[in-house]
Amino acid sequence: MVEIDIIKKAMKRDEHALLHVLEAYEDVMYRTAFAYLKNEHDAIEAIQETTYRSYKNIHTLKEPRYVGTWLVRILLNVCHDMHKRKSRIELRETLEVEGQYYDSPKLEIVEAISQLPHEQQQLIYLKYFQDMKNNEIASAQNIPEGTVKSRLHTALRKLRHYFSERREF
Repeated sequence: MVEIDIIKKAMKRDEHALLHVLEAYEDVMYRTAFAYLKNEHDAIEAIQETTYRSYKNIHTLKEPRYVGTWLVRILLNVCHDMHKRKSRIELRETLEVEGQYYDSPKLEIVEAISQLPHEQQQLIYLKYFQDMKNNEIASAQNIPEGTVKSRLHTALRKLRHYFSERREF
C-alpha cells in the first residue's frame, strides 16, 4: 500500500512519487495484463501505455486511496483497446501426442471463459483470478455493484451449462 502523501505528490505531477506509486502496483498490473492479453510482450506494452496514460491523467484522480483501482481501470481500458485492435486471439490450445489430442483441464476452463461475452470474461477474471471484491470491480468498471453481481451470476450460469453439456458426451 502506498502512503497517501506520496499519492498526493504524484497527483501534483511529482515524477518520483508517481514512479513510486507505479512500482507499488507493478506486480498487480503485470498479472492483470498478462492474464488478459495472454502473452508477455503485449502485457509489457499495456503496462507502458498505462504508465503513459496515468502520467498524463494523474490530475484526474479524485480520491488518492483509490489509486490502485484507478490504475487497474486504465490498464483494463488499454488491454481492451489492444484486444480490439488485434484479431480475436484463439485461446484454445491442444497438444498432439501420437496422433491423439488431449485437452488440459486449465485450457478447457480458458475455452469455456472465452465463450462468454467480453464483459463477462473481464468480471470472471477480476473476481476469481485477481480476487477483487464486487465493490472494487464495480469501481474499476464504472458500473453499479448490482450489475457486477447480476453479470457474474449470468456468467457462472453459462459456465455451469457449458460444463454440464460437456459431461453428457
